[in-house]
Amino acid sequence: MTTPQWLVWARDLQALAQSGLTYAESPFDRERYESIRQIAADMMAAGSNADMERVLDLFSQQDGYATPKIVVRAAVFDDRQRILLVREVLDHDRWTLPGGWADVNLSPVENTVKEVREESGYDVRVTRLAAVWDRDRQGHPAAPFSCHTLYFICALTGGQAQTSVETSEIGWFGPDEVPTDLSMGRVLPHQIARMFDHVRDPSLPTDFD
Repeated sequence: MTTPQWLVWARDLQALAQSGLTYAESPFDRERYESIRQIAADMMAAGSNADMERVLDLFSQQDGYATPKIVVRAAVFDDRQRILLVREVLDHDRWTLPGGWADVNLSPVENTVKEVREESGYDVRVTRLAAVWDRDRQGHPAAPFSCHTLYFICALTGGQAQTSVETSEIGWFGPDEVPTDLSMGRVLPHQIARMFDHVRDPSLPTDFD
C-alpha cells in the first residue's frame, strides 16, 4: 500500500509547523507557523474525510521537535512455538500482536513487557529485537503521523490468559493457524510470518527499513 502524496505533504507541513512553533520567538513567525499547521489540518481533513477541527486539535496537542512516534509489538512464543495474538477492541475485535504506543519513562523492553501483561495477562521475558519497521514502508493503512515499530521476540514466563478493556480474546496460533481478520493498522501477515522465521532461526539479524 502506497502512502498517498497528500498525506506525506500534510505530515511534512505539520512537522514543520510543530518544530517551528517550538523554537520561534517572533510573534510574526509563530503566526506563520500556525497558518502552516492550519493548512496541514485542511489537507488532512480533505484527504481523509475527517472533521477539520478534530484534526487541528490533534495537531495542536503535538509539541517539541517533530519526530516519528514509537510503537512496541511483542511476538510471544510458547514451548510449542505458537505465537500469542489478542483481539483489539478498538479495531472491531480484530487480531494483533500485543503492544502499543511506547510510554515515557520506560525502556522499550519495559514497555513491551507491560503491554503484554496488560493486554493478555501473561508475563514474558524479552529475548531479542527482531525488527524495526517504518509504518508506511511496510504497507499499513495510512495514519496521521509517521511511526516506527519495534518488534521483540519474547519468551513466556508465567501468568494466565486474561482479557482487558483493550482486548476481548486471547489465543495461541501456529504458523498455519494465524487468523485472517488481523488489525492491519497494527500488524500485517508478512510481519507475523517473519516473527516465526526469527524464532525458528535465532541467528537471523534484526530486520529494518
